[in-house]
Amino acid sequence: MRQPHSGEIGTELSLPPPAGGESFDDFYAANFQPLVLQLYAYTADLTQAQDSVQEAFTRAWQRWDRLTKYDNPAAWVRHVALNVARNRWRRLRAARAHARFHRQEVVAGPSPDRVALARALATLPENHRRALVLFHVADLGIGEIADQEGVAAGTVKSWLHRGRLALAAALDDSGRGERHV
Repeated sequence: MRQPHSGEIGTELSLPPPAGGESFDDFYAANFQPLVLQLYAYTADLTQAQDSVQEAFTRAWQRWDRLTKYDNPAAWVRHVALNVARNRWRRLRAARAHARFHRQEVVAGPSPDRVALARALATLPENHRRALVLFHVADLGIGEIADQEGVAAGTVKSWLHRGRLALAAALDDSGRGERHV
């Protein structure tokens, strides 16, 4: 890991390297607050600074046996904390972009007429209902419906005729027949 040279930004706040044999607890106690101050200056958000430094110390603790051999383990922790903060900004920026272009659409509930139609369709025999849906909703022709159902075109015409009559009667019973037929 590259060590900062004198005159670089951030060297005024450099932390002393751990003394030989320093425990992680001592290292943490001596360096947490100064690192949080440095990250706070970078992020302008105290909570984010604390979270980033805490995450960096968590990673340092897992590698403590190797870090004690570094000239300046605090520089490693600072570098990791800065990366954590940068990655959080990237995720936040990506989430905002996603939210900006993928707004959830709020769809109004079904109208009373649509509810009445769905209830009336549910009362029809299955083959009549399927024929009506395929013809009027899916825009399939009589020949296409006949091929799909494996019946003659005349059978499909019969299903459509009977289905329409039954649908009209069911909608008339609900008081909505004039609007849909």
